[in-house]
Amino acid sequence: MDRLTCPDSTTDPDAYHHRHYADAPDDRKAAAAGGHATALRHDFDHDLDPPSYRLYKRRWCGLVQLVLLNAIVSWDWLTFASISDTSARFFRVRSTGINWLSTGFLFAFAISSPATLWTLNKHGPKASIVTASVLILIGNWVRYAGAASDHGYFYVVLAGQLLIGLAQPFVLTAPTRYSNMWFSDSGRVGAIAVTSLANPLGGAIGQIVGSALVSQPSDVPNMVLYVSIISSVATLPSLFLPSRPPSPPSALAEAPKLDLRAALRQLPKNGSFYLMLLPFAIYVACFNATSSLINQIFEPYGISEDNAGLAGGILIISGLVAAAIVSPIVDRTKQHLWAVKILVPIIASSYTVLIFMPQTRDVVGPYITCAALGAASFSLLPVALDLLTIVTFPVSPEVSSVVAWTGGQVLGAIFVVVMDQLKGGWDGEPRKTMLTSLIFQAGMAWLVVPFALLLGVWRFRKIIIGIDPQVA
Repeated sequence: MDRLTCPDSTTDPDAYHHRHYADAPDDRKAAAAGGHATALRHDFDHDLDPPSYRLYKRRWCGLVQLVLLNAIVSWDWLTFASISDTSARFFRVRSTGINWLSTGFLFAFAISSPATLWTLNKHGPKASIVTASVLILIGNWVRYAGAASDHGYFYVVLAGQLLIGLAQPFVLTAPTRYSNMWFSDSGRVGAIAVTSLANPLGGAIGQIVGSALVSQPSDVPNMVLYVSIISSVATLPSLFLPSRPPSPPSALAEAPKLDLRAALRQLPKNGSFYLMLLPFAIYVACFNATSSLINQIFEPYGISEDNAGLAGGILIISGLVAAAIVSPIVDRTKQHLWAVKILVPIIASSYTVLIFMPQTRDVVGPYITCAALGAASFSLLPVALDLLTIVTFPVSPEVSSVVAWTGGQVLGAIFVVVMDQLKGGWDGEPRKTMLTSLIFQAGMAWLVVPFALLLGVWRFRKIIIGIDPQVA
């Protein structure tokens, strides 16, 4: 099983080490004791009489449904992002109004996060999935009702968008709890990757399909109708999912977790949690802002809505390919810290390069930059989520996941508002340029790099990840 000692945890270190390492070989005791042990260890011997754990084929049903819902909810979020100008003309609002379809969605995440945390903690992933399905179903048809008439009712569409935003945390934060409940130690990062990365995949679909289906304002209602039908079909299997496996898949899943109140008291006292939380939240925010404003970043320089939508698609698809390669490697090697420390500076560098790409007035540079940014960001996502689970043990996985995702979504909404207000103002640049906005975003990306680099060093040194061969 995965094991962790954190010197800044509220758990008494001596008691913790005694429970988990009393019968360990000498080299393992030395690692647990502190010293100059390496940050990650995965050569521990298993216990003499290991319990038997089992994986069930039915786990794939819930995994597929989480993939579907995470893709759909993100598609719903970015339905209008790549066609912001056309949508603004249809609804007869300014582009800032269209931005609020994304911004309000992200703020809605924070509103339903407490309910999400309680649902996942008390009732498990299935209840969370069913709740999300109901909200997605209702929200899509409210949104279509607002778009169906001539020039639409913008505020009805916004209300539907907010309902879908309330659904997002119920599926976006569920993968860590679901993977902990259904998958073994050697499959957790992969399961988190598949389900979590389906969310930006839906965003890519939204960026590309929106641009393909809408060439003039009158096309908007039909596009919203098609998305509503697809979303409705995707929600139906939720009712038929199993609630939990008959027996646990790993020792980590079987281990007792703190109750919700105790977990919320302990989490703020864990320094390593903050070191991972801050980069995670900032990079989720930067990614959300870039995805929401992708057309407004490139359009002032003569890059079309179609090409801006394709840039958004490349941002996401390149990330999915990279994560499919990186996640299994981290699953097998347990080199979480090295992965984080390599990927975080790459992400910050990519946001810096993005500042200069619109001015090229060509698509090649933006496409390459978006590909690099997506690859690094998506590779980091599942690794960071699993590392948050590890450094906060024995806090239940959904607690750190909900807190981290809520921070990212709320900051993302704030970033969209700030970057929208920073438009223009540069001599010799187009009137509505987002150059200042991109500089702000790159600065925020570099601000959190030192936090990630501190993981596993100094007082945060003792992060020990072990694999029990019998479980894996």
